[in-house]
Amino acid sequence: MRSFKQLWTKKTWVGLGLGQFLSLLITSTGFSSSELAKRGIDAPTSQSFVNYVLLAFVYGITMISRRTVLKAKWYYYIPLGLVDVEANYLVVKAYQYTSITSVMLLDCWSIPCVMLLTWLFLKTKYILRKIIGVLICVAGLVAVIFSDVHAGDRAGGSNPIKGDALVIAGATLYAISNVSEEFLVKNAGRVELMAMLGLFGSIISGIQISIVERNALKSIHWTTGAALPFVGFSLAMFLFYSLVPVLLQTSGATMLNLSLLTSDMWSVVIRIFAYHEKVDWIYFLAFAAVVVGLIIYSVADEEEDIGQANVSDVAVESRKPLDEEGGSGNREIDVRRTITEGSSSST
Repeated sequence: MRSFKQLWTKKTWVGLGLGQFLSLLITSTGFSSSELAKRGIDAPTSQSFVNYVLLAFVYGITMISRRTVLKAKWYYYIPLGLVDVEANYLVVKAYQYTSITSVMLLDCWSIPCVMLLTWLFLKTKYILRKIIGVLICVAGLVAVIFSDVHAGDRAGGSNPIKGDALVIAGATLYAISNVSEEFLVKNAGRVELMAMLGLFGSIISGIQISIVERNALKSIHWTTGAALPFVGFSLAMFLFYSLVPVLLQTSGATMLNLSLLTSDMWSVVIRIFAYHEKVDWIYFLAFAAVVVGLIIYSVADEEEDIGQANVSDVAVESRKPLDEEGGSGNREIDVRRTITEGSSSST
């Protein structure tokens, strides 16, 4: 049994804290998209375009100043950029057809997708305690779904079924993007990943804007009320993308997606304090369930790391006597060889 101090290490705290900050950022992007949709602004790719340009500019300059060489093949980032752009497009587009709660709830579909992909391609092993943590988190979300159905919140939007389908498709692409980013950040580094994703994301989204959203951008009447959510979305996305690789590197794609489950809970907090709306008590129960599930997953992850480290130490220690015996055996052979050579030279 591991002690409390052993399990609650810096990695555990960083994983939980950073995960919740990312969850708040994604909540703010959700509210920005919802506000733009209410104002009749339908330009999902344009919203993400500014973020990709910022990533390419900031991290591209960092790479140039450091004179770093690409560790991964440059063309690996083309499909990643395409998948990421389309994932953002589908999820942001969904706000035109369904409610913000539905988008945030259905976005959790990325969790089983991520677990399957990491198991298949990254050979990630999930011990029973991790799976229990995931199930508790998802149970919390199921409770929220029942609360939303009871309150009639999910009925919002012009075409909820179409919106829900867009979210599920986008969540699947997010899972592919997250797993790819986890692989690349561990093999190529955070700066390279962000710079190249920003570069190809800008190119792909720029082409898509010129084909799909050109007329939509021309029809927008830019006021302060329209510009602020647009700028807020771009800045929140830039911070989100910049910090995601840190969590992927320390805790993995599954921990990232589990942390983002609480975005729906944070949206409730904003609705209570900013919009003075009343919410069902089930939300608070669900929030507690998700937090407990995250803690179980994080502690299980840390315990697994400690166990692996101890196994490695035992393996090293177990080799020492063998090495020593092997060394003494070699010395005996050397002595015999010297005596033999000395005898043969004297004769």
